[in-house]
Amino acid sequence: MPRFMQGAIPSPNIWNTPHIYELENRAVDPDGQAEAAMAAIRPWDGATVLDIGCGSGYHLPSLSAVAARVIGVEPHGDLVELARRRCRPLPNVEVHAATAQALPLPDASVDVAVARWAYFFGPGCEPGLAELSRVVRRGGAAFVIDLDAGRGAFGRWFSQTVPTHSARSVEEFWSRQGWQSRPLDLRMSFERRADLEAVLRIEFAPAIADRAIAETPGLELAYPNVLRWKLF
Repeated sequence: MPRFMQGAIPSPNIWNTPHIYELENRAVDPDGQAEAAMAAIRPWDGATVLDIGCGSGYHLPSLSAVAARVIGVEPHGDLVELARRRCRPLPNVEVHAATAQALPLPDASVDVAVARWAYFFGPGCEPGLAELSRVVRRGGAAFVIDLDAGRGAFGRWFSQTVPTHSARSVEEFWSRQGWQSRPLDLRMSFERRADLEAVLRIEFAPAIADRAIAETPGLELAYPNVLRWKLF
């Protein structure tokens, strides 16, 4: 298997340091707000669920506990292997090496599609949106969860690290595409200070990470996100 699929957009935090990104996954949203917000819009009990950009498969087991079938798609070969290893005991989970722009699924075969912090950043993701329209069946839903770069200290640190990012342009893009949205006031909660600092160092440029660490006392920090969705 190639290290990553052609057309993949690099995700340096998890691609380069999956062991630290695992700490981030464990820390994010201990209250389960994101899954509760999605399930309130379109539950996935007994459904076929697609996780786009599933990484090392962190969310696949929790999805599989409710869904009839769970499909993970990930463009990075090493992460695909980690996800397959994680889900080996789960008969209703499968993981494919593929991109959001070329999903290896038949038309109208998915009830719920979820992408968390993966690919759907706004302008430029039209090929992935076209694939969602192809694979999600009537009565289904697609969800995108991403950082809200226009809010809070975390958004400010991100904007300083990626100054070309425009939160306004992203919002305008999703509005034109006909998606709905609502804010998610998530948080990260860590067991060790060293883990919090390691996560901030994979998320931001070195000087910005130093600033973020200095501005963040304790073991928690606010993580403002946005939930976007479309019903089919």
